[in-house]
Amino acid sequence: MKTIICAILMAFSLGLRAQESNNCKEVMLETTAGNIKLKLYNETPLHRDNFLKLVNLHVYDSLLFHRVIKDFMIQCGDPKSKDAKPGDFLGEGDLDWTVEQELRLPQIYHRRGVLAAAREPDSDNPYRESSACHFYLAWGKTFTDAELDKMQQRLDTIYGYRVKITPEMRETYKTIGGIPHLDGGYTVFGEITEGLDVLEKIQQTATDENDRPLEDVRILKATVIEHKPATVNKKPAARRRPATKAGSQSAQRKPSGTRAR
Repeated sequence: MKTIICAILMAFSLGLRAQESNNCKEVMLETTAGNIKLKLYNETPLHRDNFLKLVNLHVYDSLLFHRVIKDFMIQCGDPKSKDAKPGDFLGEGDLDWTVEQELRLPQIYHRRGVLAAAREPDSDNPYRESSACHFYLAWGKTFTDAELDKMQQRLDTIYGYRVKITPEMRETYKTIGGIPHLDGGYTVFGEITEGLDVLEKIQQTATDENDRPLEDVRILKATVIEHKPATVNKKPAARRRPATKAGSQSAQRKPSGTRAR
C-alpha cells in the first residue's frame, strides 16, 4: 500500500511540474540577426514579471546588443543604445529600479543558452541586485574536469563554499558548455528554446575595444507570445426520442450532429 501511495504522489508531483513548465511565459526577440524565442522560468517570478512588463512597454524595441564577447555572452538593455551613433560608448544607461536576486542553484545555472540579468559590481551592489533592464544570453565554452576543479576553488573563495558544481552541472559544462564562474553571482531567469544558432552567430560578431559590435545588432521588436487555449469540440448530449415500436429502424439511429469530425 505504501508503495502504491508513493507512486501516486510521485506521478502527481511530476504532473504538476509538467503543467508548470507548460505554463511558462514566452517572449520572441526579433533581431537583425534572426529570431530568438525565450522561455521565462516560473521559479524566478520577480525577474519574469519585470521582463514581461518591459517587453509589454516596448522598452527593448530597437535596442542594440551593445556588449558582445566571443565564447562568453551577448548583452542588451541600455536604453541609450536606441539612438546611439557609431562608436558611442554604451552600457551605463539603465532604469531607476533594481530586482532582488533570485538564485535557484543547483537546478538553474549558467549553461549555454540561458537568459540572465546583468548588474552592477559587488563594490557598488553588495546585495547583488539585478539591473532593471540589462540582460544577457549565455554562450560560454566547454570545460574539462581539471578546469572545473579550479573553478570550484574560485567559487569557494568568492562565496564561502555556498556554491557547488554538482555532478549534473559538471556534465553539462563538459558537454554543452556555459559560464560556471557566474553561478552564485547573477540571476538566471529563462532560456532560449529556439534560435540558439542566432546567439552563436551574434557572439562571433567583430567588436571594438569596448566590446560593441562594429556592425549594429539590434532587437527590432520584442513581444510576449500569447497562447490561445485549445478548443475542445464537445459531443452534443443525446436527446431522448419518442418511444417507438420494437424493431423500428429509427430506434437504431444516432441523434444527428454526433459524428466525429
